Amino acid sequence: MTDKIEKEIIDDEKFNDLDDICDECKRKEQSVSHNIILTGFKVCESCRISKTIFPI
Repeated sequence: MTDKIEKEIIDDEKFNDLDDICDECKRKEQSVSHNIILTGFKVCESCRISKTIFPI
């Protein structure tokens, strides 16, 4: 019984990572889920471009 509850909690935590909210600017955009698959970072397209041009 507790194994099932723990598994549901872990699955919910994984789902919360895919909420399409950028870690840099906190806007909700669909490009966040694309970039997390491609690069592993939760950033939108505009933040990714600005980090590429100005890598500070």
